[in-house]
Amino acid sequence: MVFPMELLKLADWLLCQLLAGSCYRAAMRVKNYGFLITNAKNPSFRSPPSSQAHPQPPQSLFPPVTKCSLQGRESETLVCDIHGTLLRPQSFFPYFMLVAFEGGSIFRALLLLLSSPFLWVLDHDLKLRTMIFISFCGLRVRDMESVSRAVLPKFYLEGLHAHAYEVLASAGRKVVFTSVPRVMVEGFLREYLSVDDVVGTELQTTGGYFTGLVSGSGVLVKHRALKAYFGEKRPEIGLGGPSFHDHLFISLCKEAYLVTKEEAKGSAGSVVLPRTKYPKPLVFHDGRLAFLPTPLATLSMFLWLPLGIVLAIFRLFVGIYLPYKLAIFLATLSGVKFKISGSKPTKSDRRKGVLYVCTHRTLLDPVFLSTSLGQPLTAVTYSLSKMSEIIAPIKTVRLTRDRGKDGETMQKLLSEGDLVVCPEGTTCREPYLLRFSSLFAELADEIVPVAMDAHVSMFYGTTASGLKCLDPIFFLMNPRPCYHVQLLEKLPRELTCAGGLSSHDVANNIQKQLADALGFECTSLTRRDKYMMLAGNEGIVKEKKKKLF
Repeated sequence: MVFPMELLKLADWLLCQLLAGSCYRAAMRVKNYGFLITNAKNPSFRSPPSSQAHPQPPQSLFPPVTKCSLQGRESETLVCDIHGTLLRPQSFFPYFMLVAFEGGSIFRALLLLLSSPFLWVLDHDLKLRTMIFISFCGLRVRDMESVSRAVLPKFYLEGLHAHAYEVLASAGRKVVFTSVPRVMVEGFLREYLSVDDVVGTELQTTGGYFTGLVSGSGVLVKHRALKAYFGEKRPEIGLGGPSFHDHLFISLCKEAYLVTKEEAKGSAGSVVLPRTKYPKPLVFHDGRLAFLPTPLATLSMFLWLPLGIVLAIFRLFVGIYLPYKLAIFLATLSGVKFKISGSKPTKSDRRKGVLYVCTHRTLLDPVFLSTSLGQPLTAVTYSLSKMSEIIAPIKTVRLTRDRGKDGETMQKLLSEGDLVVCPEGTTCREPYLLRFSSLFAELADEIVPVAMDAHVSMFYGTTASGLKCLDPIFFLMNPRPCYHVQLLEKLPRELTCAGGLSSHDVANNIQKQLADALGFECTSLTRRDKYMMLAGNEGIVKEKKKKLF
């Protein structure tokens, strides 16, 4: 009976909002305006002198965030919101869409998209409750935790407001108050921005699932939460957006600064935080969507989807059944951008094949290399779905992670012909190279490094927690997927194990060569690090657990 009663309460609340919302908002604006003017005249409240002498509309009562000094803030407390302050996008809709699509399903995402026109006419509170209900109702708690850990941080980092982040980083203690669900932002704020505490809207759960309703305390009201949290004490710094609720929130601080809509848009690009200044390097992330799903961008994706599926099947058919030159021509005609540089190496030992050592961007790396060379190759891999194995146009062989057995397998394959290996052991989407396994260096003297890079605009063709059998399909569904194959010079004999170097030195040397060719950064991270972060496991599928679903 609890759930039906909650629905009745929600329906009653919606009716009250629709009947009285406009009058209530008008009264609150008048009230807030008077409150802010009173605070502006308070001598203990710091604001521009001009606004004290000549009261203006509330937005001019506070200086912009660019006026905040960053010096000597180590002992001070800062309060702010992530929505409209730390993040440049003024709408939180894209982040709810990420939860709906990546944590839920494509049908949940479609429902949220269809609701977007109605969200425009709702007030902030009702809009937030609606997006929460659609995105979270019936969603498993563990799925939301996965999205919060592996998907959202990338988009949050890309949306950070540079000036607001600099002020946040300068403060000693940081507390974020937000009306959006705490479960969506707390992990990112604590891990990436070193925030000390996060106070946000709490959601109801039952049996490991979200009900889609907020807790009994309702949507968090920031200025009330701040008073309850600090009591009579006033934080030193407050950052807020242009809304009346934010003005009320930051007016309770000793110093208050605004992030205006004009600054958030950042026409000059000065408010966009560059990758080099990220608080923590973004090496791994998961999820299928490669774009920020605003309503317009999401609509474009759904309109493209039917054509994209047909196009992916066509491109797959071309790659499997047609000759190399014709396949390249038709793939390019269908929108695939294919760039090849370097020349095919010559063999010095006819009894043994050439070992191609590639960076690993998608499961299609060996296929694109084989097409570039115009010859069949054999690829070895640690994990390959049955579907990918069936549709692969080249021979694929699974490795066991037993160094001795894998070495024997690769030696045998090299005696039969050319071999492709990706020593990172897993894919990486960002401009980083993972640690190279040194096994390949012990098996061959004729080694050709190959710098592979792939770019997509709509869907990622890799996943750590989803269905790997769909990876090639998702990659080929992109409107204009791009692949760059760069063949480097064959490794001189003196830089191989035959020249006296250890296998680890050879592997590290090739990793550096490939990183320099691509403009990437070398790391010591491994496959295990990736899967522990993104999926909470070591990325190893035992034979007895292999199932289709």
